[in-house]
Amino acid sequence: MSGAPPLVAIVDDDASIRDATSNLLQSVGWSTATFGDAASFLRSTDRRSAACVVADVRMPGLTGFDMHDQLVAAGDGIPIVLITAYPDESVRARASEAGIVCCLGKPFAPEELLHCVRQALAKSRRRHTPEA
Repeated sequence: MSGAPPLVAIVDDDASIRDATSNLLQSVGWSTATFGDAASFLRSTDRRSAACVVADVRMPGLTGFDMHDQLVAAGDGIPIVLITAYPDESVRARASEAGIVCCLGKPFAPEELLHCVRQALAKSRRRHTPEA
């Protein structure tokens, strides 16, 4: 494998979820950066280098959907995987319509999250074509 591992940003107000998600993703060789809220991620320098984002839907302040909307409006179509403790069809439908890669209900199996992040990273690679 050449180059640095992809950076996955994890945005969740629950520290235990952030830590567990970060540990899982690092165990397969990806780099992670964690944020307790969407505003912190949006202000961070990691925003520019993140290959994808794993974010909670419901957080104080900006929701995962709000963060996605702001990224799209700014021209940063970073692939996003949403996680939520309140999965229902309306959330999944909204995520699908918005172009969210995956929307997982908590608790989710580690394999489910890894599959979704792989999809997001593949989408991220397709967005970045090599410069001539």
